[in-house]
Amino acid sequence: MIKRLILAINPGSTSTKFSLFEEDQMVFEKTLRHSVDEISGYEKITDQFHFRKDLIMKELEARKTDFSRIAVVVGRGGLLKPIESGIYKVNKKMKEDLAAGLRGQHASNLGGLIADDIAYSLPNATAYIVDPVVVDELNPVSRISGHPEIERVSIFHALNQKAVARAYSESKGRKYEDLNLIIAHMGGGISVGAHSKGRVIDVNNALNGDGPFSPERSGGLPCGQLVDLCFSGRYTQSEIKSMITGKGGMVAYLGTNDFMTVCKMAEDGDPKAQIIKEAIAYQTGKEIGALAAALKGEVDAIILTGGLAFQQSHIDKIKSMVDFIAEVIVYPGEDEIKALAFNGLLALDGKMEIKTYY
Repeated sequence: MIKRLILAINPGSTSTKFSLFEEDQMVFEKTLRHSVDEISGYEKITDQFHFRKDLIMKELEARKTDFSRIAVVVGRGGLLKPIESGIYKVNKKMKEDLAAGLRGQHASNLGGLIADDIAYSLPNATAYIVDPVVVDELNPVSRISGHPEIERVSIFHALNQKAVARAYSESKGRKYEDLNLIIAHMGGGISVGAHSKGRVIDVNNALNGDGPFSPERSGGLPCGQLVDLCFSGRYTQSEIKSMITGKGGMVAYLGTNDFMTVCKMAEDGDPKAQIIKEAIAYQTGKEIGALAAALKGEVDAIILTGGLAFQQSHIDKIKSMVDFIAEVIVYPGEDEIKALAFNGLLALDGKMEIKTYY
């Protein structure tokens, strides 16, 4: 029997990750890093479509991939309408909303678009997305912002948070639906979610202005000062939005989105790098503490994941703030590629309900 190939694609704000699986076995995984200079010339995220797709195709061709064997191309989900957790076949409506940036600009919007374009060019492939960043399980009270004109929304690293939650639960011989977890995904953006019995009942909007600041995001800013800045006449609306997402956070302070570089700067005695590095950990720990209150102190574990979790000094700082709440578990990096491929295989074998995006 010819073994089927599954191509998984995960565009992040500072990287394009993709992997080829043969059934349930990884053939290879590739991470392409994109510097600020490399992507700053693109006005919108979707303008990066051909740039990122071409890099993927060149790598597949260089590895002499048998394209006729690719049965599924599965991409990370983007900023769509709020939807339930699951796997969705890419359709016309989804592509329109992703291309238009229905709920904002983010690299994850490229996941479904690139997956569909590649699948369309192949003889036997279907395109899907899994657990997009707009998975919405918020409690009603979590949606209240403080003003009726603005409602808090669920935009977070749903794919990785759900994947590590299930991996941790399995390691403990427990069901995800029986546990209370706080999970902090720390990458180009930082999202901290309160997982209550299988549902993310509260989480910061990790894309455009909520929670901890990160390598590329401003996080929550003082409202009055932000309003003054908006009406100062110094910046356009587009420039203000870039300050919040893409050119905010660590990039704005230090001119780089590379956390490893900032850690090295801090170790070498740069006082500005030291305080910014400490502040990212401080704000993340503070957000975890707030969600412990949301879970009424009933927390089975705190999980730290994402690219920033590779830095031990960063982990140690956060642990020193929150390990009184619950055991702190670290899953450095992310399991998103494996989660995408695994769900793609389940869809291929008819073991997963295929949902439709409207």
